[in-house]
Amino acid sequence: MTPEERTAIMSRVYAALRERGYSPINQLCGYLLTGDPTYITNYGEARALINSIEREALLCDMVKGYLLDEHAVNHDEDSATA
Repeated sequence: MTPEERTAIMSRVYAALRERGYSPINQLCGYLLTGDPTYITNYGEARALINSIEREALLCDMVKGYLLDEHAVNHDEDSATA
């Protein structure tokens, strides 16, 4: 699965959580920390969608996005392991 596909899935999961009145950030953090899929609503197949993503890949995407988008860090040494 590509990072773009994971982003599209996460956007759908985020939207489903918001539509159901949940705090998407809190629910996603709970899921990522525990691996418990019940943090994610079944509405809009959000739970099935998020289960299609490996949590490790998602966490790597998030860390890369945080470091690349929010902080100017030299990540050349990390590119060999990505």
